Amino acid sequence: MAGSQRVFRQRIRSTRALSKMFRAQELIAASRIGKARDRMQHANPYSRAITRAVSAVASHSNVTHHLLTERADTNRVAVLLIASDRGMAGAYSATVIRETERLIGRLGDAGKQVDLYVSGRRAIAYYQFRGRPLVGQWQAVSDAPTVEIANEIADELLEAFDPPEGVAGVAEVHIVYTHFVNMVTQRPQIVRMLPLEIVEGVVEHDGDDDSPPLPLYEFEPSSDAVLDELLPRYVRSRIFACMLQAAASELASRQRAMHTATENAEDLIRTYTRLANQARQGEITQEISEIVSGADALAAS
Repeated sequence: MAGSQRVFRQRIRSTRALSKMFRAQELIAASRIGKARDRMQHANPYSRAITRAVSAVASHSNVTHHLLTERADTNRVAVLLIASDRGMAGAYSATVIRETERLIGRLGDAGKQVDLYVSGRRAIAYYQFRGRPLVGQWQAVSDAPTVEIANEIADELLEAFDPPEGVAGVAEVHIVYTHFVNMVTQRPQIVRMLPLEIVEGVVEHDGDDDSPPLPLYEFEPSSDAVLDELLPRYVRSRIFACMLQAAASELASRQRAMHTATENAEDLIRTYTRLANQARQGEITQEISEIVSGADALAAS
């Protein structure tokens, strides 16, 4: 009995230490989620404005730009996966990796070869463990992405889609990330970034835009030159917006997961405490029985 009591007391101490760590991670995520949501919301006006600008140029000009044109000279496709650098976020990384695997399967069934670009240490470790080659990888930016890293990723993807003369490129660029809906709901989402799709004068994107109809424009020096400047900026802004969405989703998932882990640890502590008390009561009962038995034996002699 004494041994069982010591085991339960040790489990209570270790579980209480884990509970403190989970609680600290929950508080850290809660303190950062507000800033992440603010950054995401502050980036939305610029994203909407540049989307309308690209829509206006593409709609009111007859220019055929290489970033708007379907490519038939290659079957290679680039897929950018935005995952987490750290764990303790529940099924956040697993969910977006699973969505990426589904996309890769669909592209493979269509006879396309996938070049994989990954942001996030968890996803990088997943594919490296399975021996899957990665064309590009970035780490230590998942919960606080920077404009510099987003531009670096965008430039690499733009170069893959529009390579120098004589270099084989990719026909499409897809992004898989987690879209932040609210603190409870975050959904994995797939966006085809390149070539850009223009549908009835609007660049197709995953946000809601209730803006008024586009006005007519005159372009200086030319609509082609304006597109050369706007389209790369549009791609960079959209990739940065996706990374901000993923950062807010990661922190929300971590806060929720750590809150659940803390509650589970407290339930375990209560269970172990009850078992330790039962073991202690059993030990006391045994000692009393031995004393009574000894006293009866002495009285009988």
